[in-house]
Amino acid sequence: MTTTTLPSVPYRRPGLRGLRLLGRGPLFAISVAVLAALVLVAVLAPVLAPYDPEALDLSASLVGTTGDHLLGTDQSGRDILSRLLHGARTGLLGPLLVVAVSTLLGTLLGVVAAWRGGWADAVLSRSMDLVFAIPGLLLAILLVSVVGPGMTAPVIAMAVAYTPYVGRLVRGIARQEKARPYIEAYVVQGWSGRTVCLRHLLPNIAPTVFAQSAMNFGYALMDLAALSFLGFGVQPPTADWGAMINEGQGAVLQGAMLPALAPSACIVLAVVAFGIVGEGLADRIARREK
Repeated sequence: MTTTTLPSVPYRRPGLRGLRLLGRGPLFAISVAVLAALVLVAVLAPVLAPYDPEALDLSASLVGTTGDHLLGTDQSGRDILSRLLHGARTGLLGPLLVVAVSTLLGTLLGVVAAWRGGWADAVLSRSMDLVFAIPGLLLAILLVSVVGPGMTAPVIAMAVAYTPYVGRLVRGIARQEKARPYIEAYVVQGWSGRTVCLRHLLPNIAPTVFAQSAMNFGYALMDLAALSFLGFGVQPPTADWGAMINEGQGAVLQGAMLPALAPSACIVLAVVAFGIVGEGLADRIARREK
């Protein structure tokens, strides 16, 4: 069975391709600063949050912006700012696990397929194509129906769904890297395939994989937030941006926009920032290789 050589450009979803032009200059630096601030907020959430994010106060339901509640309160009287700060933890932890697992598995499968070739390449490539054909959200919903709602099932499902994206990318660039003269020189000298891959091939393809991982982080954040919004992910009263949008729908009908608008803005800001950083890194790598 013959296999087709895949292009070595990073996979990009059509919806964010336009960010490629933004991943340069000051916007790239601003996006990096935004991501650093998000990480800092997630780490320091217990210190920065003015209130307990799960504390109920029905007497303060849907209070607008005041000195005590800078972003107001939700229908249960919980401080929106405190929930946003704590929601950054679940909002970033889930995608981090998805990206870490999918990058590790995808890189392993891609390198093995590219290095071994033959039947190993054919089997691994067809297996990744099979998983690639299954929508990640559908896989997550099926797994949640078996395991139950929460963070575990969606993270596992999305990690499996994202693995083929990384695997196909790594396979393509690893095949090109394997064809370079320096790889053949190391093999002729008697170096084992494992040593050549670990010491030379992987470090050379790592920047491209890292750039794709940055973009995947934003996509995973959006997908997991969507699952929480639908009730399959993080469950109330735990603070989570996707779940907060779901809870804020009723408040919108009562004229209070912030309970749903604030977490929506956080998700958009994080996804756009990750997209700009990922596209910027990919463009810089491409220019360096020319």
